[in-house]
Amino acid sequence: QEQFVESGGGLVQPGGSLRLSCEPNGFPFTDEIMTWHRQLPGKAREWVATVFPGGATFYTDSVKGRFIGSRDDANNTVYLQMNNLGPDDTAVYYCQKHGSTTWGPGTQVTVSS
Repeated sequence: QEQFVESGGGLVQPGGSLRLSCEPNGFPFTDEIMTWHRQLPGKAREWVATVFPGGATFYTDSVKGRFIGSRDDANNTVYLQMNNLGPDDTAVYYCQKHGSTTWGPGTQVTVSS
């Protein structure tokens, strides 16, 4: 059974940085496309970034140049480095395997002074 466990969220001031981690299990990780999503307060969940096998990445426009996705296949972990955070980045962040319908608990990111 697929599982996704996100961590690394917290409270950060505007302009600050956080690195999120996700340790999925229940499937072979190395060849899977991994995605990051977020759900802003009162809004539907939205796609944020994709990390392809081999490390190529693709981002939604609002985070381009600020967020960096990466993966460590040896440790079955995918990361989202978030820089220059702003209040509009406040959300619960989730990781997922492309094509999966399973969601983890997510990790809360709050950007506030």
